[in-house]
Amino acid sequence: MMLRREECNPYEVGYVSPVAVRRINSTSLELSWYPNTFTRFHEVSITLPEDMVKICVGCWKYDIKPYIFVDHEWLEHLHLREYSVFALVDAIGVKNAIKDNALNKEKLIQLRERIDELAEKNSDISFISFADSLILKSNWDVGYSHKGIKCSYSPEKLLHVIKELDCIYQEVLGLQVYAVLTQGSNEYYGEPLLHISKTRNHVCLNSLGAPFSELLAIESAAKQAIKSGAHPPMQLYLDEQFYHSLKFKFDFKKNEKPKNTYTAIMKSYQPSYFYSTCDVLLANLDNLRDEH
Repeated sequence: MMLRREECNPYEVGYVSPVAVRRINSTSLELSWYPNTFTRFHEVSITLPEDMVKICVGCWKYDIKPYIFVDHEWLEHLHLREYSVFALVDAIGVKNAIKDNALNKEKLIQLRERIDELAEKNSDISFISFADSLILKSNWDVGYSHKGIKCSYSPEKLLHVIKELDCIYQEVLGLQVYAVLTQGSNEYYGEPLLHISKTRNHVCLNSLGAPFSELLAIESAAKQAIKSGAHPPMQLYLDEQFYHSLKFKFDFKKNEKPKNTYTAIMKSYQPSYFYSTCDVLLANLDNLRDEH
């Protein structure tokens, strides 16, 4: 703009977002993007196409980290699009309950009605149930001050919902539950949580299958670890990005808590999951710090 003799602030270069390059592909960069490191440590895996990169500038002699200048519309879209939080909730001991004839139609309908009541209180979360298991999904915005959009990321809410689900399953079926949680981008941005066809015989979660593959990968790794004795069964298994994004109290040593590795198809590095309980995590959340 200065070269075109237009008035501008020479010290204003636009939105600056911290990232870490995880992998260099032939036509893209796999990045860890940090939309919020002020009130929480929030990391999201994204892909930067090569044709969106304008130039990369750095000064190695003075230890100045490189700046990647990208297409303005691509960067703005990164802040305007929606992202999602996902959870897989499963009842424990269902096989034995079926063998003992402990599950019947009346109990299952009562369970469905209780989940309906919980869903009504949490309209920003979609509940897809299969009686003995559920899939939860919630969308959120990064926040973009130029457009007046505020950050709506609140993963702590899912912990409260899972705690309530555990109480419901114990009261109705006498079974406890465990849950697997993750978060990430959503290609169906600008769409509702669910799509239900006019004939009501097609339900679309408005999401790619990758997040659910990650949920299943964590679940599989946890089951193998439990079977081998690597760690005991737990109520929660949280992808490390989701776990670190929770707003914990400063005296909670979150990095020292037990974890285990798993294999994710969409991540170029070896990710981990943390295992814990709702009571432990909820008791150590910092409810005093405001979002940015």
